[in-house]
Amino acid sequence: MSRKKISTTIYITPEQNELLHLLHSRTKVPVAVYIREGIDLVLKRYEESLPGQRTLETATATVTASKDAAARTAKK
Repeated sequence: MSRKKISTTIYITPEQNELLHLLHSRTKVPVAVYIREGIDLVLKRYEESLPGQRTLETATATVTASKDAAARTAKK
């Protein structure tokens, strides 16, 4: 990841710290890389809650769901 990074402070539990450092000692991957990967996983998981342009896949699913809901309403 060669993009510019911003420094921030996070608070983790002693257990998280111990496990991250153990993982680092075994893999030689910096702890910061694991933390950034964890943040990426959370952002991906909650991407629907974030503002921004929708993907074609998301837009298509929304249109399909709207049509299905309209059809169910019309049948009532």
